[in-house]
Amino acid sequence: MSDAPRIAPGRGAGDVGLFAWGFGRIAGRAMGSGPPNIFMTLGRHPRLFRAWLRFAGRLMPRGTLPRRETELVILRVAHLRRCAYERHHHERIGRRAGLTHEEIANTTVGPDAPGWPQRERDLLRAVDELHASGDLADPTWEALRAHYDERGLIELLMLAGHYQMLATVLNTLRVQPDPAR
Repeated sequence: MSDAPRIAPGRGAGDVGLFAWGFGRIAGRAMGSGPPNIFMTLGRHPRLFRAWLRFAGRLMPRGTLPRRETELVILRVAHLRRCAYERHHHERIGRRAGLTHEEIANTTVGPDAPGWPQRERDLLRAVDELHASGDLADPTWEALRAHYDERGLIELLMLAGHYQMLATVLNTLRVQPDPAR
């Protein structure tokens, strides 16, 4: 299979619309780069891009789960789905959310890596189960209930599911990681 993008990132407002183009430019400035490829690719479907961005923003960065835990979920999903774009992007965000280099590396090992507190071990185990079966075993569910209220549980499931979907889109479209600057 080719690694070349199947849909090239748009180069300007004429390709992605004013909203995606402006949003991408602002996001790029905040990251110290050009407009991220994810926005310039998904922006080629302007109406869907706006709806997706609103939903995604409710999960990250405006979700109710602790940012550290949000990033653990995303990094684990990215590893399990072999999504280089998601992984690379969220390694940087994870460091800003307080994850150490070792913790970020340990998201590739998963819940059995040494050093995770029980809550994070349970969280990572849930991500693994969701990836493997699309469901959670009763003991895993009960472990999560000890840490999260109903809203937190719903958000956790939506977060993991969203990043599974996004990894599928990014991998299938062959969206390339943004160049480091």
